[in-house]
Amino acid sequence: MNIADDSRADALSAWAEARLGQPLRWTVVSADASRRRYFRARPIDAETPTWIAVDAPPAHENMPAFVAAAELLAAAGLNVPHIHARDETAGFLLLSDFGDRRYIDVLDTHNADALFGAAIGALLDWQAASRPGLLPDYDRATFQREMALFHEWFLPSVLGITPDAEAQAALQGAYDFILERVLAQSPVFVHRDFMPRNLMIADPLPGVLDFQDARYGPATYDVASLFRDAFISWPADRVQEWIRHYWDGAIGRGLPVASDWTHFLTDLALTGAQRHLKVLGLFVRIAERDGKPDYARDLPRFVDYLMPVTAAHDQLAPVHRYLVAARPALGMAP
Repeated sequence: MNIADDSRADALSAWAEARLGQPLRWTVVSADASRRRYFRARPIDAETPTWIAVDAPPAHENMPAFVAAAELLAAAGLNVPHIHARDETAGFLLLSDFGDRRYIDVLDTHNADALFGAAIGALLDWQAASRPGLLPDYDRATFQREMALFHEWFLPSVLGITPDAEAQAALQGAYDFILERVLAQSPVFVHRDFMPRNLMIADPLPGVLDFQDARYGPATYDVASLFRDAFISWPADRVQEWIRHYWDGAIGRGLPVASDWTHFLTDLALTGAQRHLKVLGLFVRIAERDGKPDYARDLPRFVDYLMPVTAAHDQLAPVHRYLVAARPALGMAP
């Protein structure tokens, strides 16, 4: 492989060819929001089989966390890539290949019930396997650091505002209100990006990717990720049906979610609010600092997710005011 005179890509291809014992043809699959890059390898004289080679620079990526999460997901019965080879010192992985058909590429009004039904089943299996001490805790400090991206990146970029001490204290009060509800939930295994872009059409459904940041935290987090997605939205009535499907399954399997439906929906809304505040700041940072402007296109989606939640709770008024002000700046209707 010789991609723009890329020394790491060349080293990765040499390593993979040595492990598989044959020369390979290479194509770029993707580079995500982190420093990871993905390449597809094929035999020189055939179209199959194929493998995915991952460049995960060890200075920036945590390969042991990926391996540990892969083992836990597989033990829970989920379909994750098989690790054919790894070199943690170099930051190289060789994985089985689920192909190119992501949920987000094929979901439509006709197949969504079946595909989300399979995703819900996998999520329930993942949560049912939960045990403490195997994944890092999704703790207050991490949640707080994530939400701070909202005032560190989103507000200065979109509104030209750097909150003073008084404004930041008001925001912190809103963050604390969210955190109290999030941290009151009993913990389970959390994928952390369980969304259609990371779910694949595979046998069995779904193939699950991008799980290296898995944590032990609130059960509603992955539900919010799945149905309040970064890149695709659905009508409220259908989302409500899917969420109810998850909740019925969770109650039936004795998972630690709120036994009252209304209480559960509030847990879900506020956990989603934590994630969406993070994403608003994160996507601005990726767009501006990392030179990936396409991420900014989805900012309005998260404002729309957040506003009904911030409007419903007086404690979130400081956030709500900023969201209202941000709508025109993002090209949204007032």
